[in-house]
Formats: sequence, structure tokens, C-alpha cells
Amino acid sequence: MDAVQIYNLTQKLKELPEIRPGFTVRVHQRIKEGEKSRIQVFEGLVIARKHGKGVNSTITVRKTASGVGVERIFPLHSPVIEKFEVIKIAKTRRAKLYYIREKAAKEIRKKMKTSQFQDKLKEIQEQQNETENTNLSAEQNPETEEKETIKTEEVQQEPETKETPSQKSEEDKSDTSSKEQPQEKK
Repeated sequence: MDAVQIYNLTQKLKELPEIRPGFTVRVHQRIKEGEKSRIQVFEGLVIARKHGKGVNSTITVRKTASGVGVERIFPLHSPVIEKFEVIKIAKTRRAKLYYIREKAAKEIRKKMKTSQFQDKLKEIQEQQNETENTNLSAEQNPETEEKETIKTEEVQQEPETKETPSQKSEEDKSDTSSKEQPQEKK
């Protein structure tokens, strides 16, 4: 045996709950900031367990934070780790769940596409609502429409000019002559 293996066998190991890939765990880790220390919790899915059951054994935990995948590797027997809590147990058929990385990325892309589609749909609905509101406001105020049409009619009518009696008689003659000419053609 190597000296490293002999040393590993002599080390006292922590008693841990059974942790396998597929389990959802909460890892309580002690963090020292200056003179103060606090416990930080990291909760996620165990995607791998490596290096057996010895002192060197580690687990890889993955979680999604704000739409970004975060993975951390925790040594199981580190003095910095306060405790492991198993939250959810899931049966898996693989020892390493690395495919979850790609699967999660695809799901995020799908969500992005649907959110973009929903944004466009909202814009279209808002435009339709605006046009409906303008139509409703016009229907609710028919008096304003009547006033607008009256104003346009007044503008379209030309003011009559004063004609002298000689001009009127010339127009009357031209009117009667134009009426007579079509009759003669028949």
C-alpha cells in the first residue's frame, strides 16, 4: 500500500447520510469573513459523486440561480462542511448526470422563446386595445362627429358671389340652349 492510502485509512470520517446522484441536497458550509463566520446554504441536485467513500470523496451539486446554472464541488469530509441534508430522493439509472446541463440549457432556451413570443403577443394586444378604445370613444361621442361633419360641410360650400342681372340672364340662356341640344340629337 501507498503511504497516502495508509494515511486515508487512519483518518476518522464523518458520518454522512447516503448521498447519490439524483438526490436533491442542502449543503451547509461554514464561511469565514474576517473575524466573523456564518453558514451558507447551497441547495441543488447531485449530478456526480467521485473518489469513492474515502477521505477524498466529493460530490458535484448543481442548481439554477437567476436563470444561470451553478455547480459546486464539495468534499464530503471537509471540516468546513457543517452538514448535508437530503431533501428529495430520485431514482436514476446513471452514475453521472452530466446530461442535465444540456437539458437545463434547452429548457431555458424554450422559456426564452416563449417569453419573447408572449412579449410580442402583449404588444399586439395593446395595439388592438388602443384601436378599440379610439373606436369606442368615437361611438360614445356622436355629437362630436356631427359637429365635425357640419364643419367640413361648411368649408366645402363655396360662398355665393353676387351676380349682376345681365350675368344671370346669360347663364339662363346657356342652360336652356344646352337642354335643347340633346333633344335635337335624338
